[in-house]
Amino acid sequence: MERRALLGGIAAVLATPHVVQAQAPITLNGASQFNDEHVFNRTMAKFEELVKQYYNRPINFVMHKNSSLGLEKQFFEYMSAGRAVDYAVVSPAHMSTFSRAAPFIDAPFLFRDLAHWNQVLDQDLLKPVADEVERRARVSLIGYAGGGVRNIFSNRPARNMAELRGLRVRVQGAPIWSRTFQAIGMAPQVIAYNEVYNAIQNNVIEAGENEAAGVEQMRFYEVGPNLLMTQHAITVRPLCFSVQTLARLPRELQDAIKRAGREAGIFGRNAESSEDDQKIAALETAGRLRRVPFTERAAMNAAVNPIMGAYAREIDAEGIYTRINALTA
Repeated sequence: MERRALLGGIAAVLATPHVVQAQAPITLNGASQFNDEHVFNRTMAKFEELVKQYYNRPINFVMHKNSSLGLEKQFFEYMSAGRAVDYAVVSPAHMSTFSRAAPFIDAPFLFRDLAHWNQVLDQDLLKPVADEVERRARVSLIGYAGGGVRNIFSNRPARNMAELRGLRVRVQGAPIWSRTFQAIGMAPQVIAYNEVYNAIQNNVIEAGENEAAGVEQMRFYEVGPNLLMTQHAITVRPLCFSVQTLARLPRELQDAIKRAGREAGIFGRNAESSEDDQKIAALETAGRLRRVPFTERAAMNAAVNPIMGAYAREIDAEGIYTRINALTA
């Protein structure tokens, strides 16, 4: 009787479909506010390509484009919760709930120029912030894209500090942005990114600030045709991946994702930093945008420096700030 029962159990197991069927390929979901032409989407396409190359096994990627799953803030929350979105490029400003220091790595006037910015990233000086984000938000910063120089697009020109005074400008939600723009004399307002165009059109604000890729993609030049060349920030845009998703994946795929993330970040940095001026020049040639030289950047920087130092102390980022300032690039 026991022998018949045992043989019957084995036969039942062998007949169970999920035992004999091959395992379905893993599917990973990405998200973006933009279309395929945007450098963030191209960065993530490169990431997908490299993961497939290094993993060398069947794997599927699904990219949810054009804000179909919301905005970057929602992408980060989804990754933190381990659902809906597995990877995305996200501005550090949207990580402030989990790390007060995160928005500081993208703060105005943190980098002197692109050479300085590259040196900071190459020496991995942002690692303490990345470690905190991973520990508290359960999101890993697997690569660093960005490299766009941010300027102010406005419905009126401004060439110096006096002409900037009182300018109603949209800024990101992280406190450092409001504080630094107030120190310069502007009137910063926090408005959702996808509402900026209508806000300028309806005279709720007069200006916003962005890198060339964003100005082009969101057609901000239509409502803010004056590009004030303040060069107040250089973007750092981490390529993020959900730690909860990563933990569920085979070790070989985890290794491929981490390697691909680093390399895709470098690809994104090179692409955006090299294309930045080309995009502005093309918009200018087409008559859609006017570059307005800003003559008092040094004075602007001087007004902001005390705010930056105080904020670094407040969020326990003084060590990072000191090391970044000590670089000689």
